[in-house]
Amino acid sequence: MKKKILLIIFSVLTISILIFIIFLIHDGLELKKLKAEPITLPESFTYTAHTGCVDTKDNSLEAIEIGAKFGADIVEFDLNFLSDGTPVLAHDEPKGNEITLDQAFKKVSEYKNLKVNVDAKSVANLKVVYPLAKKHGIENRIFYTGIELKDVEAVKKDSPEVSYYLNVDVQRPGKQNAEYLDALVKEVKESGAIGINFNKDNATKELVDIFHENGLLVSIWTVNKEKEMYEILHLAPDNITTRNPDKMQDILK
Repeated sequence: MKKKILLIIFSVLTISILIFIIFLIHDGLELKKLKAEPITLPESFTYTAHTGCVDTKDNSLEAIEIGAKFGADIVEFDLNFLSDGTPVLAHDEPKGNEITLDQAFKKVSEYKNLKVNVDAKSVANLKVVYPLAKKHGIENRIFYTGIELKDVEAVKKDSPEVSYYLNVDVQRPGKQNAEYLDALVKEVKESGAIGINFNKDNATKELVDIFHENGLLVSIWTVNKEKEMYEILHLAPDNITTRNPDKMQDILK
């Protein structure tokens, strides 16, 4: 009985290893094919270093430095507010010991042409954002993401100088059709956004193309693996956000 159990365990492990090897071979072949195919990107293509890129701490000054080091056109961090309205870098409810937006903008100003994706986790006090950016001479280098339809009026009222992408929970590729894509374009246009920002898992060439045909930008997050980078680059979006700007830099070279 014991031998039979061991034999079953051995068989299961062997099959699992074989499946894993087959998967690796298939994945490797797909990557090789993607690398061989030419990539045509928009002239204004950029890539964004996600906060916490290359194993740095999220919403830290170091993350900005490392993003810039690896050639990112844009760095991203999360915007939140303390109870007194002070803007800080925090994904969740701030505790009071976070890097301030003032400090972050000062750091960005040290790098010529580096842009900032201010991912708004709250719109409670957006009126202070543009003046802070202007203080550090980067008012023309900031834009918002994280903006949903419910946030649009607050952005227009309190921070009209700053452009924004509309964050949309895009349907998965199998559910997308011409009618859905037309409605999506209309929603983004009517919001006043410059484009759409959404998850990589739902990206399709059809979506990217129809947004470009309508003069809107496409920003896709968060693309970290090499194969995924090639897959998304082949869709020719305007921006890709990644935690691995070092890998993206190597690919684009």
